[in-house]
Order: sequence, then C-alpha cells, then structure tokens
Amino acid sequence: MKKKAGSKLQKTDVFVTEEEKIQSNKRRIDQIDFLVDNYKKNILARIDNEYDKNTTWSDRLADELSSFGGSWKFIICFTAFLFGWIIWNSLSFTKHFDEAPFILLNLMLSFISAFQAPVIMMTQNRQALRDKDEAIIDYAINYKAEQEIRSVKNHLHEIEEDLKEIKKLLR
Repeated sequence: MKKKAGSKLQKTDVFVTEEEKIQSNKRRIDQIDFLVDNYKKNILARIDNEYDKNTTWSDRLADELSSFGGSWKFIICFTAFLFGWIIWNSLSFTKHFDEAPFILLNLMLSFISAFQAPVIMMTQNRQALRDKDEAIIDYAINYKAEQEIRSVKNHLHEIEEDLKEIKKLLR
C-alpha cells in the first residue's frame, strides 16, 4: 500500500483505491474472457479454412460417405433394403434374381464392407489430426488462463495484506 508524501493515510483513500482495484480486476477478467473466446473462434475458423483448403475432393467425398455410413439413417435404410431384397427373392409369386442362399446379396455386402472400412479409417485419421491441433490450442488457452488465475490470486493476496495494514491503522 502506498502512502502519499507529506500526508496521513485516510480511510476513504484506501477504500476507494481497493474498490478501484476490484473494478479494474473485473474489467480485466472480462477482457481476458473476450480475448480467449475471440482467439479460440479465430483459431477454429483458421483450422476449418485450412481443412477446406488442404483436403481434396476425394477426402471430402470420403468424409461424406463415412458420415452417412456411420449414421442411423444408413442403418435403417440398409436394413429396409436387406429385408426388401430377402422378401422379394423369397416370395413365390415374384421373379427371383437372387434365390436363397442369396449369393449376390452376400457378394454385395462383402463389397460394401471392403470399401466402407478403409473410407471410415481415412476419415478417422484426418479427424485425429484435426483433434490434435485443437488439443494444442486448448492447452495454450488453458495455460494462459492458469497464468491469469495466478495473477489474480497474487493480486488478492496483495489486497489481503493491504487490508491487514488497514486494520492495524484503524486500531
């Protein structure tokens, strides 16, 4: 706590100074929150732009296929297709193009599995790289937040020491 040269410390000077410090800290915390949010949005936008710029049309196609192939919509549609195939080829009054044991259906399922698995793995690899970039950014933001918390904590300790001095002066 600073004393003015040639004058005694007054109660109102100390309380105004402490209140100003508290308001200043609140403004600083709001600024930090704004900067962190803004920084994170800008970085994520940059990562999205780099992703769009660096991925080929085949990568984007693989991403679209794997997002559809790993969805409930695909499971429901494919289940309906399989039941339709089996029912069509099992009824006696329809023309059968793949009779039981459904060899053509098995061939088609094997073909889909053989191509769907690598496409999904390619997409997962790209997503893992993107997640790694985002984790590094999150770490940097958390590190900065930790530094700010330490700063605020140190400032609170200073305020606590100032209050102890004020109590001593008031006695």
